Amino acid sequence: MPYVLKKYDVIAGEKVEDFLVDVVKLSETLAHKLLKNAKIVDHKNKRLQKGKVLKSGYIEVLIFESITKGLEPLFQTEHFALYDKPSGLLVHPTIRSTEYTLLDEVRYHFGDAATLVHRIDAETSGLVLVAKNGYAQHVLQEMFLKKDYVKKYKALVENELKDEILIDKKIATSNSLIKLKMKVSQDGKESSTHIRPIAYNKTKNNTLVEAIPHTGRQHQIRVHLESLSHRIVGDPIYGLHESFVDDFLNDKIENNERIKITGASRLMLHAYYLEFTFLGTRYIFHSKQRFCDGYART
Repeated sequence: MPYVLKKYDVIAGEKVEDFLVDVVKLSETLAHKLLKNAKIVDHKNKRLQKGKVLKSGYIEVLIFESITKGLEPLFQTEHFALYDKPSGLLVHPTIRSTEYTLLDEVRYHFGDAATLVHRIDAETSGLVLVAKNGYAQHVLQEMFLKKDYVKKYKALVENELKDEILIDKKIATSNSLIKLKMKVSQDGKESSTHIRPIAYNKTKNNTLVEAIPHTGRQHQIRVHLESLSHRIVGDPIYGLHESFVDDFLNDKIENNERIKITGASRLMLHAYYLEFTFLGTRYIFHSKQRFCDGYART
């Protein structure tokens, strides 16, 4: 479990941030971050803020304690690392009881200063960029904000897609009972995805495509493809009855039933290519994972 609540008897007269560094042995950066994010409370469960002088009792500190399951970075430099994330692994804990995420490996290998530059869905596999320090975090996140990179996905979609297409459809939050769903809407934000067919499997009536998102909306590729009747195979959220989606999100769906309804045991979406420039060097990365073997180019 990454989040652990620890209790410490206070030293009267000491500021809380000094106590966290001197006694709890946190870095100044982490101590200030935990105080800012309301992760430090006193014995009355009241939030402690920077500058508070401790008087008596104890404080409780909610600390992220990373673990490893052996997932090594695909590549790394002094400033950044790249992971080839498997499908099914969350990149970041969504609740305190989340047992293991990619952030565990990041912090285990590179310390508390390391952070994810961007995120992909848990069921999406592929490349995820990590900053090892504050400088790299600033530069790389700015790069993502400015869209100064090339990121490519492969997806297996339902039905035959014959021609390349640029999907320009605005995306907004859905009014569905499933709160995390998005939808195509004229009231949404500008969204653009380039889709290129790679191969068609006539027997299964599936097409392997390349998807290049030019904007970064939540579930963008999934929403755009589903809007054209090319739902991604294995997608447990889009193009399905809401009762199934609700059961899936509440862990009430067995794997066999999921495969029967969605077409696969996972979302068939893979971030396979990433290209960017950092400190004057151009980097090009390809995922090492095997994805949709058996589809010959048409």
